[in-house]
Amino acid sequence: MAIIPGMAAGGKAAPSSGITKEERKVIFASSLGTVFEWYDFYLYGSLAAIIGKQFFLGDPTTSFIFALLTFAAGFLVRPFGALVFGRLGDMIGRKYTFLVTILIMGGSTFIVGLLPGYAAIGIAAPIILVLLRILQGLALGGEYGGAATYVAEHAPQGRRGAFTAWIQTTATLGLFLSLLVILGVRSSMDPADFDTWGWRIPFLVSVLLLGISVWIRMSMSESPAFARMKAEGKTSKAPLSEAFLTWKNGRIALLALVGLVMGQAVVWYTGQFYALFFLTQTLKIEAASANIMLAVALAIGTPFFILFGTLSDRLGRKWIILGGCLVAALTYFPIFKAITHYGNPALESALNSAPVVVVADPASCHFQFNPTGTIKFPSSCDIATGQLTAASVSYTHQDAPAGTVASVKVGERVYPSFNATLTADGLNFDAASKAKEAALKKDLGAAIKAAGYPAKADPDQINKPMLVLMLFVLVLYVTMVYGPIAAMLVEMFPTRIRYTSMSLPYHIGNGWFGGLLPTISFALVASNGDIYYGLWYPIVIALATVVIGALFVRETKDNNIYAAD
Repeated sequence: MAIIPGMAAGGKAAPSSGITKEERKVIFASSLGTVFEWYDFYLYGSLAAIIGKQFFLGDPTTSFIFALLTFAAGFLVRPFGALVFGRLGDMIGRKYTFLVTILIMGGSTFIVGLLPGYAAIGIAAPIILVLLRILQGLALGGEYGGAATYVAEHAPQGRRGAFTAWIQTTATLGLFLSLLVILGVRSSMDPADFDTWGWRIPFLVSVLLLGISVWIRMSMSESPAFARMKAEGKTSKAPLSEAFLTWKNGRIALLALVGLVMGQAVVWYTGQFYALFFLTQTLKIEAASANIMLAVALAIGTPFFILFGTLSDRLGRKWIILGGCLVAALTYFPIFKAITHYGNPALESALNSAPVVVVADPASCHFQFNPTGTIKFPSSCDIATGQLTAASVSYTHQDAPAGTVASVKVGERVYPSFNATLTADGLNFDAASKAKEAALKKDLGAAIKAAGYPAKADPDQINKPMLVLMLFVLVLYVTMVYGPIAAMLVEMFPTRIRYTSMSLPYHIGNGWFGGLLPTISFALVASNGDIYYGLWYPIVIALATVVIGALFVRETKDNNIYAAD
C-alpha cells in the first residue's frame, strides 16, 4: 500500500515534521491561483455602484440594488458549480478540475471589461453581464473545494488547519488585490473618466493574472490521496448520490451548512462587503478613502487566518468558529454605531437631534424592490421614503388614517408628499408629478441640510485610525470563523466524495446566505428606515449557527481524512 503524506503504514498518523519543499509548492501554487480567481470575482463587488449606473436603468437606489443583485447572482449559482465541478473532481481528479475553473473565471472577467453599457446596446448589456456573473459563480463553485481538498490531502496529520489556512487567506487577499488595483487606476485619472471607462481597466488586467494562474496550475501534480484511490479503483461512480442521497453523508452535509458555514458566511460578508457598502452608501464616505481604510484593515488582519488555522490544530476547529459567530453577533450593533461616530459624526448628531418621521397610511408604504429599473412607485409614502433612503436619512413610521397623503416631519417642520400620476406606459411619472417630485426633493434636501444631515462625510471629521480599528475588529471576526473552516469541512467527509460533499454546503452557505447579505441588508434598511436595521440579518443567522453547531456538530481535528469511505 502506498504511504500518504502524514500517514504511516497501517493508516496511523505519522509524526508531524517540518514543511517540505513539495508541501510549500502545493500551498503556494494553490493559494496564488485562488487569489487571482477571487480577485476576478470581487472586482464586481468593489465596483457595484459604478456598474449599476453603466448597465441598469432607474434611480440611484434601485440601480444600486439591482447591481448588488447581479453581484449576488454570481453567488446564487455557486452551489450548482459545486455540484458540477465537485462531481468531476471526485471522478477525474482535483488538478484538472480547478484548471478548468480558472479558465472560465478569467475569461468571463476579461469580457466584462469589454462589454458595452446600456447606452450602447440596450437591454442586452445587463443580460450579458448577468450571464458572465453566472459563469464566474459556477467557476468559483468548483474552485474552493478543489483547492481546499488538494492542500488538505497534501498536509501532514496535525497541520491541516495551518496548511489550509493559507487557502483561507486567498479570498481576503483577492479582495485586497482588487482594492489596490482599483485605487491605483482611480488615482491615476479624473474621477469622471474612471466612472465612464476607467473602471474597465481592472477587469482587463485580469487576463495577465489568468496567464500566470494557468501556468501555475499546469505545473501541479495530482493529490496523492486521490491518485492512490484512483489506482486502487475506489473512486466514486456517482458522487452526487453518495454524498447527498444517503442519510449518513447527507446529514453531515446539512449540519456542515447550518451548524458551521451559514454563520461563517454572514460574518465574513458583513466584515468585508457590508462594511464597505455601509461606509460608502450610508455614511457617504468617499469611495477611495473607504477602500484604503478597508485595505489597511485587511492587511493587518490577514495573518490571523494563519493564527486561527494553526490554533485549530491544537484546540479544535468547532469552538473557534462558533466563538467567532457569537462574539460577532453580540457586538455588531455597537461596532457599526462606532463606525458612524468616527466616520460621519455630523450624521450621528443629526440622527440624535433631528429625528425624521414619515406619517403615512401603512397600506400606501411598499417594499420598493425594482430589479428592472422600470417600475415606478407612485404612492405618497413610497415617494417620501425613497427620497429619504437615497439621502441616507434614518426615519421612523407613524401610522395615519386610511387615505392620508404621506408627509415627512423633520424636527418641527412638516413637508407633505404627493400621490403621483403615471404616464400611459406606466414607466414614468407624468410632467406634473415630475415637477412635484423635484420640488419635494429640493424642500426635503434643504430641510435635511438645515437639520444637520450632511450630503456626504466631511473628510476633516473622519477619524481614520479609529475607523481602521473598527474595520480590523470586523476582519478579526472573519479570520476566526474562516481560518479553520476548510480543514473542518475536509475532515467531515471521506476521500471518495470529499470534493463534492464539502463544496455544496460551503457554496450554499457562502453563495446564498453570504452572497445575498448586502442586497438583503440594504433592502431591509430601505424598508424600515433605520440605517442599522440590516444588521439583524447576519446576527440572526450567526446565532442560529452557534446553537445548531454547539448541539449537533462534532469536532473533527483528529479525523483520518485518508479513508475512502
